[in-house]
Amino acid sequence: MEKRLSEIKIGKKVIIKAFENDEIFLKLMEMGCVPGEVVTVNQVSPFKDPISIMVAGYQLSLRLNEAENIIVEEIA
Repeated sequence: MEKRLSEIKIGKKVIIKAFENDEIFLKLMEMGCVPGEVVTVNQVSPFKDPISIMVAGYQLSLRLNEAENIIVEEIA
């Protein structure tokens, strides 16, 4: 089932499926967030903005509005 990265709970692994916003797509691609990449949500700040994810072997912090534009699928 596809969800937005902003909806994923801490500790869950997901696979990036698509991006909704073309403006942010290039920025995220340069940081290793590409379709097919496995992402783990590591931390969520108290107000849910920003979130910290593990992608391509490193930690990356994303604003909530960026995470909302990433469509992912949970790994069972």
